[in-house]
Amino acid sequence: MDVNLNLELTDHCNIKCKMCSQSMRDEAHGVPMRFMDWATWRNSLRGLADMPDDVHLCPHWLGEPTLHPRFDRYVEYAFLTNRANRLFRSFKLHTNGVIFNEERARLLLRLAQLPDQAPDTFNFIHFSVDAHSRDVYAEVKGADHQPRVYRNIERFIALRAEAGLERPYVTLAFVVQPDNAHEAVDFRDHWLKILEARGRAVAQTWDWPDRPMDTLYFRPLNCGDQEASDALHARVCRQLGLTDRTDSRLRHAESF
Repeated sequence: MDVNLNLELTDHCNIKCKMCSQSMRDEAHGVPMRFMDWATWRNSLRGLADMPDDVHLCPHWLGEPTLHPRFDRYVEYAFLTNRANRLFRSFKLHTNGVIFNEERARLLLRLAQLPDQAPDTFNFIHFSVDAHSRDVYAEVKGADHQPRVYRNIERFIALRAEAGLERPYVTLAFVVQPDNAHEAVDFRDHWLKILEARGRAVAQTWDWPDRPMDTLYFRPLNCGDQEASDALHARVCRQLGLTDRTDSRLRHAESF
């Protein structure tokens, strides 16, 4: 049996997404927010050596992992001690992409290519973007970081292509909601153009990405009025050409 393990480096975040529970409370886990210390990270990783099952490791839960002041050191240590995948079979990173400079991008690309691990160990980076225009980004994400985030992701894609690398794949996520639904097509068109210009095959999905390739992921908002949210999501997915009314997975509210 595979084990999905979240070792949360921090429950702090640097933005206030209006659809995220972390942004709705001062204490994400009912205790003051903090950063994982070095001993906890090191000892947690060492403990994985005794796991009988394949471990799929993610340094994220509610917070933004790259906000940790020693993020690069922690992740590099994890990979350097994972020779022959003795600690974890795969690694995935979820990030909002705000703190994602060129040095960090190059480090992650290098770690993904280490020769003493399975080629698909570092399989993908999930970027939570959720908007196309600067104004909508500020409304949905609670911060004016759209130009920086787009620049960071586009640079990562360019560096990966220039190095001739396949992985890590990128997932560009868009949570469909009333404030951003009108620009889902523009979001899709922008990232398709960027990725296809680099010769990448791109999947588009309304469900959790499950194929080893770059993916544009449009998911419904979980909220109090779920029926209305599902209906909006379904309308956007039809606009994107992801389904039609005969799709067997449509719920009664016309979503997925």
